[in-house]
Amino acid sequence: MPFTLVRNDITKMQVDAIVNAANNSLLGGGGVDGAIHRAAGPALLAECRTLGGCATGSAKITGAGRLPCRYVIHTVGPVWHGGGCGEREALASCYRTSLELAAAHGCESVAFPLISAGIYGYPADRAIQVAEQTILAFLQEHELQVYLVLFDRTAFRLSGERRRDIAAYIDDRYVDEHTDHTLESRRMAAAQQADTFFDLQARFNAPAPAAAADRELREAVSHLDESFSQMLLRKIDERGMTDVQCYKRANISRKLFSKIRSDVQYRPSKPTALAFAVALRLPLAETCELLQKAGFALSRSNRFDIIVEYFIARGCYDIFEINEALFAFDQSLLGG
Repeated sequence: MPFTLVRNDITKMQVDAIVNAANNSLLGGGGVDGAIHRAAGPALLAECRTLGGCATGSAKITGAGRLPCRYVIHTVGPVWHGGGCGEREALASCYRTSLELAAAHGCESVAFPLISAGIYGYPADRAIQVAEQTILAFLQEHELQVYLVLFDRTAFRLSGERRRDIAAYIDDRYVDEHTDHTLESRRMAAAQQADTFFDLQARFNAPAPAAAADRELREAVSHLDESFSQMLLRKIDERGMTDVQCYKRANISRKLFSKIRSDVQYRPSKPTALAFAVALRLPLAETCELLQKAGFALSRSNRFDIIVEYFIARGCYDIFEINEALFAFDQSLLGG
């Protein structure tokens, strides 16, 4: 199941378990720890008193008091000492042991704060990298919905060079918000249809053995009436991928993928369609073709579209790197 960045108050997350960035005593503190204890009420502290503390890198589980979840998983992150004192390994262990506890208690969804990135001083960009890598490794073997909850935009910073590059790409391509979007969409659709027609015309006018050209024409025509689901499954087979590999790379749940596979007329959302294009590593032209099967097109009046196009045009198909950029620009995320 998918992994998602969200901007929220973790005490309000309606999931099976939330993770508390605690201290070794487990008796409350500042930051996220204090906020969770205040929201949960005295029952949480009373239960924590029975646990005998927790070692750095480990995790323990309790009930949730008044919180809208079933459990609180308490984990103790490392204090940052420059990166040479085992901080990365300890931080990865926080995420891994918390996820193992969640799975052992039958949780289907869990929300993490950005552990150690507050008063413990772990650089936020490095903390996010550890969180993503550890969570994704776990999700390769488990079906679980995982959220990384950031309280506000200041908790996350895209690298200055990448942000400037994306901002420049947007500025070069973005159509002013007062543009007639309907007219623009019609023009884009017409242009794409024309491109497809002339591409086919050029292809079949090119010198080629008659049998090969006839075969290619029949194949192209046979795909014209494909639904999104049919095209997606064909692309998975053409790339030698398994269904599991595809939906995990797309950051899509097994449940949603099953719906798409079983319903030939299923119409996904635009972020879902683009997530599959990224998972399949489709070039821009094929991405547009897959989008069209779902009833969408890339638009120059939509920052979300332009940011995704930026990565595909550069051959970058890391969905979590794309989502970090979308998050930083306050856009919807792919998959999920």
